Amino acid sequence: MKIIGLDVGSKTIGVAVSDAFGWTAQGLTTIKWNETDIDSADAELKLIIEEHEIGKAVVGLPKNMNGTIGERGIASQTYAKHIEDILGIPAVLWDERLTTIAAERVLLEADMSRKKRKKVIDKMAAVMILQGYLDQK
Repeated sequence: MKIIGLDVGSKTIGVAVSDAFGWTAQGLTTIKWNETDIDSADAELKLIIEEHEIGKAVVGLPKNMNGTIGERGIASQTYAKHIEDILGIPAVLWDERLTTIAAERVLLEADMSRKKRKKVIDKMAAVMILQGYLDQK
């Protein structure tokens, strides 16, 4: 069973997919969406779920450094529930503290320009969320 990893932001959703064995995560795409219209990414996500035969979603849960859940965390919880209700696959929330910072560091070390980093940062964060989940399993 393949697993999809999602880094849900206010304007984009980074998407990563595992291999069939659940060993590695690969960055797939970044979906532009409107957070005020929770259904706005459904069509693209449905296609990805069908094409890759996804059986589970891992949604990044941005916690504050003290472990509390703020506004972005609540938005991720809401989106995870939406995935289960509308897209019909189970969703797991995964602590994503510092994944975007780690992704930025990796891209900086690869000497990627700011313009290019902006295009792939969410996808890279999704990879780190999903790989963290797969490694724990």
